[in-house]
Amino acid sequence: MSRPLWFTEIVKRIFPSRYLLARATRLPYLGSLVDRTLFLGDDMIYLPSSRTIQVNEAIPKHSDMVVPSQVVEHFIEHAEVHWIMHSCICRAAAGCKDYPTDLGCLFLGEAALDINPKLGRRVTKSEASQHVARCREAGLVHLIGRNKLDTVWLGVGPGRRLLTVCNCCPCCCVWRVLPHVNAEIGAKVSRMPGVTVSVGELCIGCGSCLDTCFVDAIRWVDDRAVITESCRGCGRCIEICPQGAIELRVNADRFVERTIARIAPLVDLR
Repeated sequence: MSRPLWFTEIVKRIFPSRYLLARATRLPYLGSLVDRTLFLGDDMIYLPSSRTIQVNEAIPKHSDMVVPSQVVEHFIEHAEVHWIMHSCICRAAAGCKDYPTDLGCLFLGEAALDINPKLGRRVTKSEASQHVARCREAGLVHLIGRNKLDTVWLGVGPGRRLLTVCNCCPCCCVWRVLPHVNAEIGAKVSRMPGVTVSVGELCIGCGSCLDTCFVDAIRWVDDRAVITESCRGCGRCIEICPQGAIELRVNADRFVERTIARIAPLVDLR
């Protein structure tokens, strides 16, 4: 049964306490309980911005490039139900000033039909594609996969019938809690297969990348930035670096197909 609007308002009021709640998952037993209740069976993957990615060698024709957003387009094409939220609950709860609050999540799958109709609307494939394109143009990054947390706060199910496409900003995304949650929960949100992010010789130690990394994956070593294994490969640091010192590459062949193959068994979109 879908959640009433008052429940959504409660979620928004709780949102500012997300860091405290995340740190509580490190307590013995409590973390396992939260994991089973809110994250069981989850697998979410960040898709880097197509503007930041290099696929092995440079490809001369843009039309020939294989880009991460094709993962989202694949699932839009194969889903029978497409549902766009009227607003992003994270940005609305945080009062975001830098990114549009009206560009909400895209949900795919039959379970989305049970979402409270006052929170969003069913759309066509074309409208879904246009929505995610607007999100990318606004500087938002896609996070795609199965997310039990969405079935809980929306009051829908089963989880196998809902695929989440979050459109995340670096300032308000709920997953800014990743550095604070226990390891089991944090591991459910990962970078795209084959993605590597590295800092080159052009780094002058200006610190711009430190301010934009939402998962605290950049460390300072000998006055230079170093990307740690906590990196989820969103590519924001690449766009913000004034020296062009940070590089994101995909070193795996057929990386889009591999990502699709990883997500597809988690959900039934027909």
